[in-house]
Amino acid sequence: MSCRRGPGEPWPALESVGLSRKELALAEALQMEYDALSRLRQDKEESRARKEQLQERSLISWDDPVDRNAIKAARGLSGSDPALGRAVPAVPEGPQAPPGPSPPRPEPQPWKGPLSGDYLLIFEGSQRDFLGEPLNGSEPHDGGGSPKKLSPPPLPPRHPLWGCPEGGQRSGKASPLSPKGQAQPRDINMFSVAQDKLLGRRISQEDPYGVDAITCLNLKSTYECEVLREGSRGWKEGRSILEKESSGKPVARSKTMPPQVPPRTYGARAGTRKNLAANRNRRISVEPVAPRPHSLANGYELFEVSEERDEEVAAFCHMLDVLRSSSGCRDGSGSGLVWSAVSRSAEQPGHGASLKVTVLCDGLREPLTFTCDCSSTVDLLIYQALCYTHDELHAVDVEDFLLKICGLEEFLQNKHALGSHEHIQHCRKFDIDIRLQLLRRKGVRSDLARTASDDQSPSTLNHHIHLQERPIKQTISRQALSLLFDTFHNEVDAFLAAEGDVPLKAERVIQSVMAICSALAAVESQEITAALNQMPPCPSRMQPKIQKDPNVLAKRENRERIVESLTAAILNLVELYCSTFNADFQTAAPGSRELGVAQEARLLTCPLSFTVYATHRIPITWAASYEDFYLSCSLSHGGKELCSPLLTRKAHVYKYLFHLIIWDQQICFPVQVNRLPRETLLSVTLFAVPVPPPGGSSDANKQRRVPEALGWVTTPLFNFRQVLTCGRKLLGLWPATQDNSRARSSAPNFNQPDSVILQIDFPTSAFEVKFTSPPAAEGSPRYEFGSLGEEEQRQLREAMQKKSLYWLTDADRQRLWEKRCHCHASPGALPMLLASAPSWDWGCLPDIYALLSQWSSMSHQDALGLLHATFPDQEVRRTAVQWIDSISDTELLDYLPQLVQALKYECYLDSPLVRFLMKRAICDLKITHYFFWLLKDGLKDSQFSIRYQYLLAALLCCCGKGLREEFDRQCLLVSTLARLAQQVRDAAPSARQAILREGLEDVAQFFKAHGSCRLPLSPSLLVKGIVPRDCSYFNSNAVPLKLSFQNVDPLGENIRVIFKCGDDLRQDMLTLQMIRIMNKIWVQEGLDMRMVIFRCFSTGRGRGMVEMIPNAETLRKIQVEHGVTGSFKDRPLADWLQKHNPEEDEYEKAVENFIYSCAGCCVATYVLGICDRHNDNIMLKTTGHMFHIDFGRFLGHAQMFGNIKRDRAPFVFTSDMAYVINGGDKPSSRFHDFVDLCCQAYNLIRKHTHLFLNLLGLMLSCGIPELSDLEDLKYVYDALRPQDSDADATTYFTRLIESSLGSVATKLNFFIHNLAQMKFTGSDARPTLSFAPRTHTLKTSGRIRDVFLCRHERVFNPSKGYTYVVKVQRDNPGEVTFVQRTFEEFQELHNKLRLLFPSSLLPSFPSRFVIGRSRGEAVAERRKEELNGYIWHLIHAAPEVAECDLIYTFFHPLPRDEKAAGTNPTPKPADATWARSLGKVGGEVKLSISYKNNKLFIMVMHIRGLPPLQDGNDPDPYVKTYLLPDPQKTTKRKTKVARKTCNPTYNEMLVYDGIPRGDLEQRELRLSVLSEEGFWENILLGEVGIRLRDLDLAQEKMGWFALGSRGHGTL
Repeated sequence: MSCRRGPGEPWPALESVGLSRKELALAEALQMEYDALSRLRQDKEESRARKEQLQERSLISWDDPVDRNAIKAARGLSGSDPALGRAVPAVPEGPQAPPGPSPPRPEPQPWKGPLSGDYLLIFEGSQRDFLGEPLNGSEPHDGGGSPKKLSPPPLPPRHPLWGCPEGGQRSGKASPLSPKGQAQPRDINMFSVAQDKLLGRRISQEDPYGVDAITCLNLKSTYECEVLREGSRGWKEGRSILEKESSGKPVARSKTMPPQVPPRTYGARAGTRKNLAANRNRRISVEPVAPRPHSLANGYELFEVSEERDEEVAAFCHMLDVLRSSSGCRDGSGSGLVWSAVSRSAEQPGHGASLKVTVLCDGLREPLTFTCDCSSTVDLLIYQALCYTHDELHAVDVEDFLLKICGLEEFLQNKHALGSHEHIQHCRKFDIDIRLQLLRRKGVRSDLARTASDDQSPSTLNHHIHLQERPIKQTISRQALSLLFDTFHNEVDAFLAAEGDVPLKAERVIQSVMAICSALAAVESQEITAALNQMPPCPSRMQPKIQKDPNVLAKRENRERIVESLTAAILNLVELYCSTFNADFQTAAPGSRELGVAQEARLLTCPLSFTVYATHRIPITWAASYEDFYLSCSLSHGGKELCSPLLTRKAHVYKYLFHLIIWDQQICFPVQVNRLPRETLLSVTLFAVPVPPPGGSSDANKQRRVPEALGWVTTPLFNFRQVLTCGRKLLGLWPATQDNSRARSSAPNFNQPDSVILQIDFPTSAFEVKFTSPPAAEGSPRYEFGSLGEEEQRQLREAMQKKSLYWLTDADRQRLWEKRCHCHASPGALPMLLASAPSWDWGCLPDIYALLSQWSSMSHQDALGLLHATFPDQEVRRTAVQWIDSISDTELLDYLPQLVQALKYECYLDSPLVRFLMKRAICDLKITHYFFWLLKDGLKDSQFSIRYQYLLAALLCCCGKGLREEFDRQCLLVSTLARLAQQVRDAAPSARQAILREGLEDVAQFFKAHGSCRLPLSPSLLVKGIVPRDCSYFNSNAVPLKLSFQNVDPLGENIRVIFKCGDDLRQDMLTLQMIRIMNKIWVQEGLDMRMVIFRCFSTGRGRGMVEMIPNAETLRKIQVEHGVTGSFKDRPLADWLQKHNPEEDEYEKAVENFIYSCAGCCVATYVLGICDRHNDNIMLKTTGHMFHIDFGRFLGHAQMFGNIKRDRAPFVFTSDMAYVINGGDKPSSRFHDFVDLCCQAYNLIRKHTHLFLNLLGLMLSCGIPELSDLEDLKYVYDALRPQDSDADATTYFTRLIESSLGSVATKLNFFIHNLAQMKFTGSDARPTLSFAPRTHTLKTSGRIRDVFLCRHERVFNPSKGYTYVVKVQRDNPGEVTFVQRTFEEFQELHNKLRLLFPSSLLPSFPSRFVIGRSRGEAVAERRKEELNGYIWHLIHAAPEVAECDLIYTFFHPLPRDEKAAGTNPTPKPADATWARSLGKVGGEVKLSISYKNNKLFIMVMHIRGLPPLQDGNDPDPYVKTYLLPDPQKTTKRKTKVARKTCNPTYNEMLVYDGIPRGDLEQRELRLSVLSEEGFWENILLGEVGIRLRDLDLAQEKMGWFALGSRGHGTL
């Protein structure tokens, strides 16, 4: 056997056909030896064959009326009759009849003759298929003959693999077979012609690759794209997909090869083609049922392309056809435009809110500026713009124009209000100019639009081949298996013909069987084992237990019986392999599927049972490492086990052809078939006991050894047609290291080429066991919740307040299910009610479906809870999707990652959720874009990669050719960037810049070749090049790239992104998604927290893109401007904001933004448990917006220093943040606002606890390590405290704020991070002054001639202290300026100078430390003299010091210096712009008073404006209350003491219990504020009396009450 196809043409790589080099070498060696032996006995065999052929009856009665078109390719392995193994005389060649029309195809008829149903022969001319149709476009030869006079054909030698064409393009017409043509039996290596279905199919010309859907699907894992494209060209030209341009030549082999041995029969001798087709779809039975008839036509047509082999995939393709036909290309769906997201929330400004909009038009030089109402529609703005561009508007249609956002490839929606677009809302929030461009709809680029040809092309699933980086080649190819079977044929021939040396021939047969089994996933079935046990002992295989008499095999009849059973076993294995793996061939022609008689599963009372036979393909190391292997089998539904697991007996590793673990044990569950839910999963886990170490094999030691789980697998018991599994199954085990919790219905593990394979034999029967859904029960009652008793109401309310089914107790479940008819008033409780159902078997479904049908429609957020793995029931999931179907596209994008994860919990490929997502993706380009990248990321999940492959292929089929090409470009760009990022990361720090510049050339070449490309971050970001000068990298551990792309839109700025390689950004994506949803909840409730939401998208495991936020800096860089200890100081953030917002109104606006965004960050980071919070992943915009980045730790998984948690505080809230809020170092009423904002935002999120638990619960299977079990979900549940009242939650969060503010650990963590990051500081980084917004130089400012410190002045804002006025004289005559600098700013200048120059060049700086008050006037006067001498020596120092940029920046006037110098600023309270007029000198107290269930609740919230004590110090206030009259003082209540503040915050609840309403109206609440004085008497600061009869106690009363002398309070 040559390893070359033809002269000079090598075979394809061995990997492409699925053969290892060892297997091929073995097959070739056996073939060569066989060729030599065959030549020696050729003459003898031919003469004997002629003699016996004359005596034998014809195999087929050719005079009987037979349907010639039903003749199929046939080939056998061996023959039961000795005459069948010998050659017959050749039929002389003759001309062939021209093709003609064939009569209508009748029903298949039984074959006549003694061997009917056993084997068939087809005739194959050199250029003609068996229907007489010319192959490869060749013309037919002339000839004639009568079909009635056919004679049996000859049995010539086999043709090798590449000898003839394997098939051509089929035609639906056929011509009668010419009897005089050169007719030969079809070789097993040839591509045989299929039956009606295959003949009727046509290769679609619309398919871009010319290959039909299912064929391409089945070829996807065996051939690369080039092979597929080459094959598709061959099909269009009439050649086989597996044939190359040259026809090829036969493999070198003896010309005198003996004839092929026909097959033998394996069971019943009678059977029709119809019966055979039906039996092909029946699983192999291990029960004693009637033997299945094997024939050539049924068993050995191995080489047909598997057409619609997978019924579920075929049905899925049909669904796609229907879906696409119902969603044709039309405006808004297939237009290929990205529409701006529309929000219908309260964020949309109403009437009266105005917008300033700039519109650019092509026909106008100057842009148009409009002031529009937010509620105005977009088409109205278009109409106004057209008034300036057109003289006449009667012929102008507004719908022909669109408004495009400048800088983005995104369009406003004409029929929606301007203010409803999220882009407009974003511009309003951050004070960004709204710039739009007016375009004609026809002039807009529509390269992504779906076309009519896209809609008309058939649904194919082959597009995803090009989007997988490394497709897995799992199955053996048809060619490779043909080689192995060819070798097996030859060895069987030699074995049957052997007259001596039988053991050697038997050894070679066993070797060939071993090669076949090895190629077929190394599976050795029990039938193969039994057949090989009849062979004599040999080195290739373990000795059989029963030694056979060597004389038994001396008789040919005995050898034939062995070959017969061995051949049948191999054919069964091939059929099993084809039904299990995604092979590109099948064992029989795909005839019409004969559905058996169906029986309803509810009628079967027998228990579920099956036989566990063995595990195949086990690692050889297991034999030495483990012993006592056993299986644990369990049944589950929605994660709940239906019965206790059953265990097999313990077994050891045995060696036959391969290493096996054989149990051959029946498993019988104590569950009847009619009690099985439709979505029941069978879970099997393989356990083994580790082998003890040497010397420790005692029994006691053996008992101490714990069994280890080695692998697991799950499989559904009912298929997609709801038919119970039957027959033999092969299941690939997943390694035990991979998570198998949460009832994940993953497919068996056939992705990994070395996965262990479990063989299970399910019973077979003469009928299909089918699950039929029952109708909903009629007359299900509905009751009012109030009709229950108070105790029952309380218990039900407590259960439903848990907001999640995960923490329901058994008592809760029982109570909820019993009272389910009383819960209709709480729509969100349905998931908890369904989770409480006692069973999901057929008998319980009517009650469940009745509850489902009567339930009022749930909200989208609540319906997400029905898509969890807990609810696999098809009807429940269909109803959930029906409720979600009305969701807007914008909201769907918010929940899309969870819906993509929910696809894992679908039992079958086609589902309502899949149809919903596909339908929405067809209609919206943004959904298509993100759906594509989420599915592509799902390919990395090995357990579900097959399902995601199908779904990704379906999406690409639906989206059209233009978008497929765009996704190709995006994938190529990501691969290029990932390669560059990895190279930069791996390089030495000194070489990184050069490698980056070199790699950017590759990126530039990409854009030169492809023009433009959209970024995965958003389909609105269209770029056309890279800007190398703006690209760099960050000096962090991951070394992310900072990239700048050139915008396609000339009206937009460059697009800057961060590309990370080495970090898993899926966790960042999820965290930002949760924060984005929180922000939308706040905005919908009218609370804008000014949150900064940026894009982040994972483009693969360990890589992704992050949007860069402009004008932002990390807290570390801000703090280290004040030195490495800047994190311990209070002023850095305030000074930085003051520097970038010099005007007072700008600074006040920035502080307001800071208060809101800081409050939002505190709530979000606490709820999500975001850890690893240091000052390098918290950022601040110059506008005051604070935001967090880099979410590598969340849900409470804190960074550890040994055993110490790095994140000790509940969240990051430090004194420098409080300094900005208070306007100084003492609490002010701004801090009250901050606390109120935090508590309000916290309570709003708590109302949506169920939404966040649903969203995070759906992500449990996504593979994020820190979100993998219920404990991680429990963190969010505990943080949200759904069982608490709003008042309790307010008190709780206030204590968290106090705890965070008082934590020293956070500042220490910042300081340690500052030290750690000093090594990353570049040597070229020049120090700058923290209080100077920009750098000034000698050249720009003019030379300084002299400086003199004139005086010091008292200042009160932003804090009390002294500032020094410095007179600066420059060379320009008369140019004198005055600047004000503090002592701390002089010290910062000196510290920065020391970084640039040695101390010898600098004058000494005055000491900072003084005895006594450091802010006193005497100290200021003394420092004035010292500083005067310092700056004089500084100006007169060496030129490199005196003329450096730092000094000229320091003495350059700041905005604050431009005010008139020499005037004392009037003292101004820090909170003057926030606090209201107090009215009384005693201050005010904020209270919340309510009355419920005979309880009076008094929430003491804040106090503001308390007077200082007589000594000028701030008091230590606390609140004390009484209910008067109270002579015994039993109603005394008091709060905690706040230290050293005139504006304390308490948020404490004081409760008076058991007071009737009538009694309460006669009482007066007396509230006193006192200052605790230790050993002295406490000082009364103010009090108020409140007559409770003046309050409406039916509702909560909240407000400020004035404090003063004894009297009644006023609001």
